[in-house]
Amino acid sequence: MLQVRDAVSGGRAIVDALIANGVDTVFGLPGAQTYPIFDALALSDDRIRTYGARHEQASGYMAFGYARSTGRPGVFSVVPGPGVLNAGAALITALGCCAPVLLLTGDVPSAFKGRGRGHLHEIPDQLGLLKRMTKWSARIERVEDAPVLVNEAFRQMLSGRPGPVALEMAWDTMGETAVVDPLGPADIPAPTAADPAAIEAAARLLVTARRPMIMTGSGAQHAAGEVRALAALLDAPVTALRGGRGIVGGGEPLGLSSAVAHRLYPETDVVLGIGTRLELPTMRWTGMMTWHDRLPGGRKLVRIDVDPEEMIRLKADAPVVADAKAGAQALIEAVQRLQAGAPRRDGATIRADIAAAKAAVAAEVAGVQPEVDYLDAIRAALPDDGFFLTELCQAGFASYFAWEARQPRTYVSEGYQGTLGYGFPTALGVKVANPDRKVVVVCGDGGFMFGVQELATAAQEGIAVVAVVFDNGAYGNVRRDQRTRYEGRFIASDLQNPDFLKLAEAFGVEAHGVASPAELAAVLPAALDAAGPVLIRVAVPSDSEASPWPFIHPAP
Repeated sequence: MLQVRDAVSGGRAIVDALIANGVDTVFGLPGAQTYPIFDALALSDDRIRTYGARHEQASGYMAFGYARSTGRPGVFSVVPGPGVLNAGAALITALGCCAPVLLLTGDVPSAFKGRGRGHLHEIPDQLGLLKRMTKWSARIERVEDAPVLVNEAFRQMLSGRPGPVALEMAWDTMGETAVVDPLGPADIPAPTAADPAAIEAAARLLVTARRPMIMTGSGAQHAAGEVRALAALLDAPVTALRGGRGIVGGGEPLGLSSAVAHRLYPETDVVLGIGTRLELPTMRWTGMMTWHDRLPGGRKLVRIDVDPEEMIRLKADAPVVADAKAGAQALIEAVQRLQAGAPRRDGATIRADIAAAKAAVAAEVAGVQPEVDYLDAIRAALPDDGFFLTELCQAGFASYFAWEARQPRTYVSEGYQGTLGYGFPTALGVKVANPDRKVVVVCGDGGFMFGVQELATAAQEGIAVVAVVFDNGAYGNVRRDQRTRYEGRFIASDLQNPDFLKLAEAFGVEAHGVASPAELAAVLPAALDAAGPVLIRVAVPSDSEASPWPFIHPAP
């Protein structure tokens, strides 16, 4: 007998398509234009878990944390207009970090679209705005179109260079009902295979190099095994600034911090960039105001990147357009073939030079106090598979070069957007995605206050994140620059903060106050084992922190 399907709302059609694509978690803040989505989520709470938030920006960051820590899509829903704008910082952070994030939003009723009448939450050309902040965005015009467009969103989000996408649906359309033909999950195309000639050229450059160095980015996080194998074959050290941290651990013989890499860079003749924009040698080590379309210093560059546009932005001597994992594996096979019977470079000497550079830099970095000692205390307490999140504070900046990431994806940063305040809500998303692993986020007092309301979310949902808040009563970096570059004309950089311990208590969150790395080390183990969120306030005297910038922007 032919089974007659029931009509469903636009919101239900969207949620059913999410479930078909394996989504089990959604973050969001409901409103009138998205009620049908949230009602469908409530009806499907046995298959998909919804986490509310206190601010749209936090919803986006939580989805970003989910995606950044797993490589799986992070999904969130907020109202159109101001809700979308509030979440904009999270969208562009996801864009900068190549994180697969899906925004679901509403829009003004269909009859009002494009008429400028000032309907609730109307902004001019919302879809056009979204298209400029995401990899791809579209409008669902009919309830029946929801499965096709949700699947297209997943295809766009996960194919090629991953990134955020958005779908909008008019307020009235989302509430309408229709019979919808369900689809299975989206068909994600396999990455295009690397050109064998390009692989051969890249392998020849690397095999004949005297001192190659590998630099990794976010695009290589899923290729850790292949990167490690390449490093061992080539006797090449591996480094990263932010996104590629943990692919080869800093404590491993061939794992380098960016500061050690800078020490060894003068001897490097060939750079292999895998899934990275190569920010270190083209911006951090040469000046942020100087444009380079080739690697400076006459060094040869081999690139593996899934995005062909990257080969135009920064030209390579041997460009390989391919997924990092597949491209690196093809390169391994080519290098092994070319190395067969050929003399190898002196790996023992290379490793000895790396060890010596590490020791020398460690002695210098130890002077960045008290940040390094606080980071060491956290590193000693956090398991190797635990997540460490930076924030734009002095400890966060110092972590660029002083934190030893030991596993892929465990160092979660804000990327090149430098979005102040992203840290705490992002950490909540990381913990939701990884409930059995420990999560620590370091925040400055200024940045933490951007999302302080999410203490309520953490308490209500039992999200066991440890937030270490450094309280120096200032936007420390701004205040340092005003002191050193603008003759001490301080403006809008000093902060009158709340009592963070009482504030946490008001939210029902466990809190501790410390004033030294030793005191932090004493409270961290129990905090990491707590069943709910914990705030640790670190008292830092104003202007007492050493500048980390000589190691982030070393003199050319």
